[in-house]
Amino acid sequence: MPEKTCAQCHCGAVVFNAELTDGFNTVLRCNCSFCRMRGAVVVTARGIDIVQGKEKLTEYRFGSQEAAHYFCSDCGIYTFHQRRSDPTLYGVNVACIDGVSPFDFASVNVTDGMNHPKDGGAGGVAGYISYKPA
Repeated sequence: MPEKTCAQCHCGAVVFNAELTDGFNTVLRCNCSFCRMRGAVVVTARGIDIVQGKEKLTEYRFGSQEAAHYFCSDCGIYTFHQRRSDPTLYGVNVACIDGVSPFDFASVNVTDGMNHPKDGGAGGVAGYISYKPA
C-alpha cells in the first residue's frame, strides 16, 4: 500500500505531499549529466499534491525535454521531478521529506541514466553509493 509523506523545500515556501510507491525500499541516484551535478537521493512517488507554494516552483527540462525537474524559486532546492522513464511517476528528493536524510541509507542504487533506455541504452543499475558514518 502506498505511503503518504509530507515534504518541503529548505525555506518552507514549497510544501507538498508525496504518495510513495514502495516506502524507502527503492531509493536511488542517477548518473545522467544533470543528476550527477544535482547529487540528490530520490524515492519514487505515484502522486504529488502541492499544499503550498505552487507559484514558487520553477521547472527545468533538458535534453529530451521529457523529464520535468522542479525547484523552489526562493531557496533553489530541488524538490521532485516527473520521471522520463515513466511520466506517471515522480522522483522525490528524500532530503525534503520530514525526518529523512540521504545519509539514512547505507547503500543507494545508481541508475544508468547516461545510457537511458529511451536513448537506446541498456539502463539498469550502474553502481552503488555507500555511506558509513565515522
